[in-house]
Amino acid sequence: MKLHTAILEHIGREHADALAAPPRLTQDALTITLRNGVTLTVRYAAPDAYSLRWNSGPDTLEMGINTAPIHPHLSTHPNHLLRSDGTAAADPITRIDASPEANVGALITALMRDPLIGATPPASQP
Repeated sequence: MKLHTAILEHIGREHADALAAPPRLTQDALTITLRNGVTLTVRYAAPDAYSLRWNSGPDTLEMGINTAPIHPHLSTHPNHLLRSDGTAAADPITRIDASPEANVGALITALMRDPLIGATPPASQP
């Protein structure tokens, strides 16, 4: 996919210092492993239609940002943050009017600072 190739080139140029390994480009996604243990899966169908999913290790719950128009009450509709507890919140990082490269770059920067994007981790099960 052309968008994924452009994102891959941007990451290599602008965010190489955050990478633990070279990003992997597959048929429908770009997988990025960051130095802090975060694995980010990027899927762009169009510049304003995307799914960005990540976890910070094999035993952690997944979080994400996407543009599925299912939370009209959020101020950033259609894009929204999916927390690890299954709740949705306004997306604090991406914008549908920004380029895919800018959105993924902003997310990498945010994930390097805080993989939970300000969310409190779920309580451990007894």
